[in-house]
Amino acid sequence: MTPKKEDYLKIIFELGGTKEKVSNKRIAISLDIAPGSVTEMVNKLLDEGLVEHEPYSGVSLTDDGIKLAEVLVRKHRIWESFLVNELGYPLPDVDKEAEVLEHSTSGRLLEAMYKKLGNPSHCPHGGVIPNMSGHYKEDSHRLLNDADDGETVVVDRFIDNHDLLTYLGDIQLDIGDKLKVIKHSPFEGPVTVQNLTDNQESDISYKASHYVFIRNAD
Repeated sequence: MTPKKEDYLKIIFELGGTKEKVSNKRIAISLDIAPGSVTEMVNKLLDEGLVEHEPYSGVSLTDDGIKLAEVLVRKHRIWESFLVNELGYPLPDVDKEAEVLEHSTSGRLLEAMYKKLGNPSHCPHGGVIPNMSGHYKEDSHRLLNDADDGETVVVDRFIDNHDLLTYLGDIQLDIGDKLKVIKHSPFEGPVTVQNLTDNQESDISYKASHYVFIRNAD
């Protein structure tokens, strides 16, 4: 299994590919690559029985793909948590470091870090971490862009992308923030929200609004 194939499995998992179809376009944007490259890699994963493909709908993980993705995500997110919580790394910078470290991490070291961190259920950008038995609560896959005008929601997690996390840090959007959606601007304009946690209004770009996941406010 090459690192590139692993990256695809992880991003399909993160985008909800255990339960629903994920479009090639969303994969391409998340990995910052050309759509043609996605098509080529998806075909390879299809040949290996790790994904299922439905024309015009996208791809989802097979049972084998899910099992492998869960292992990969667990390693990656434990490293991210360790880098942020124990070493003080800025959140936007941890993905590349974790990408390198996860490939040379033994099971023994991984479990030692997991216990040191207090057996976390989620990584710093809100993504789920399967426990030692592989169990986890399914992430929310509802996007900020899908929220209705006037609706109040809570920020649940972010896609693991350096530029996105840097942007969200600049506009001071954090996991757990309660937002009231004011309006969706037309022609792929920003989503305007009132951050009820910080008491400030923000315009969140159209692209970013597709990589901020939300849950219903209590």
